[in-house]
Amino acid sequence: MKYVIGVDLGTSAVKVLLVDQNGTVTAQASEAYPLQQPAPGYNEQNPDDWVQGTLTAIQHLLVTSGVTASEIEGLSYSGQMHGLVLLDAAGQVLRPAILWNDTRTTKQSEEIMAKMGPRFIGITRNRPLEGFTLPKILWVKENEPEIFAQAATFVLPKDYVRYRMTGQLNMELSDAAGTVLLDIAKKEWSREICTAFGLPLSLCPPLVEATTNVGTITAEFAHASGLSSQTAVFGGGADNACGAIGAGILHPDQAMCSIGTSGVILTYEPDTTTDYHGQLHFFNHAVPNSFYSMGVTLAAGYSLSWFKQTFAPDASFNDFVGSAATSTIGAHGLLFAPYIVGERTPYADARIRGSFIGIDGKQERADFVRAVLEGIVFSFKDILDIYEANGKNFKQLVSIGGGAKSPLWLQIQADIFNKDIVRLESEQGPGLGAAMLAAVGLGWFDSLSTCADHFIAVKKVYHPVAEHVAKYAQLHQIYQEIYPQTKGITGALLDYEEQQ
Repeated sequence: MKYVIGVDLGTSAVKVLLVDQNGTVTAQASEAYPLQQPAPGYNEQNPDDWVQGTLTAIQHLLVTSGVTASEIEGLSYSGQMHGLVLLDAAGQVLRPAILWNDTRTTKQSEEIMAKMGPRFIGITRNRPLEGFTLPKILWVKENEPEIFAQAATFVLPKDYVRYRMTGQLNMELSDAAGTVLLDIAKKEWSREICTAFGLPLSLCPPLVEATTNVGTITAEFAHASGLSSQTAVFGGGADNACGAIGAGILHPDQAMCSIGTSGVILTYEPDTTTDYHGQLHFFNHAVPNSFYSMGVTLAAGYSLSWFKQTFAPDASFNDFVGSAATSTIGAHGLLFAPYIVGERTPYADARIRGSFIGIDGKQERADFVRAVLEGIVFSFKDILDIYEANGKNFKQLVSIGGGAKSPLWLQIQADIFNKDIVRLESEQGPGLGAAMLAAVGLGWFDSLSTCADHFIAVKKVYHPVAEHVAKYAQLHQIYQEIYPQTKGITGALLDYEEQQ
């Protein structure tokens, strides 16, 4: 039997999967790394922590699986998007990576729109939000000029790990699209945008496709990890692109609901003809010559983990989430808006903050848990509404991530969306997508669609309950009033906090 490895470089940890030619995940390992928050709204990581975490996880994977290095033919990646890793001419990291959930760049984002406006959206198909990479580059240029002066190039998180494993420096296309420096239709760096903001085109690294063989493992990394130096390495993809591949979202009538730290509604786009005018993100796909669109809730699973860590740190996660079943639809009159780190879709607002609305003395902790679960899915419903307004009508959604591990939460998704929700037999999301890229790159399959037929199977379908659908439709209308009613208040509170 031959194997591939999928490396899923997340925000809090790296997870590596060992997948055989039948699509069976035969072993997995993970390694956490720290998050640095040096100031309010700042989120950074040490890129070398990603490399060490990946190395350690691969070591554990080989030990626990019993598979020999010679049986592992290839390796590919899924990576957290948008994170800025600045490198000098020697390829050394110049400062901690600024992550996707860092919100310090409101000023730079506004300056981009003020200078280029609709032309910018026409080239990149996206608005220049705080999470994207270009505003981060401009922030460093403005606030850390001595560091920027040393910068020879930049890469994104998974591309840095791949560089350290292969010695080859490049950026993969689906991740590059999330920098908002890329001409999406032409699949090349935008000279016009670089010129507009005084950035040398040389700052942008060479581009590769997701299934491109970029080389093999270096002798040094092979010795340290236990892998063979003959292991083929492929470009990989952005985490959401890989999540879609791992969920089998490879046709325009399919959509995915992913609940990780952030949350995503995503669909496959065969070409660039659909124009969401910046309301939704539109990126090059890890599927060659294809695209995908998505809306993002910044604090999806993070809202739930924050609430549990704050109010029930000793409870088991399954018991904690399961307690919501003792509550009711609408959590006895309690609503939660999951804007605890700002929001992206449909509200591109880094300064909005979350809230519980309708707190009553009769409510118990289970009601708050239920409200958090429902509030996260209501935020996804806002995204689905944009798709439906643009003519999309998905019959079902595949659910992956934390939201696919709870039968209760899966049913809530079905009822709020009024769609069938599919749970997969093997729910590995981005890591499986990364492994599939390696499998196709190696020639095991002639396409990702063929690979998906072998690797992906449905476990269960959750159907909407008509009575629940009607109740949630009423609640969602009330939920949509929270943002306009609380925007000014939460903004004023944030101003106060920043002044202290």
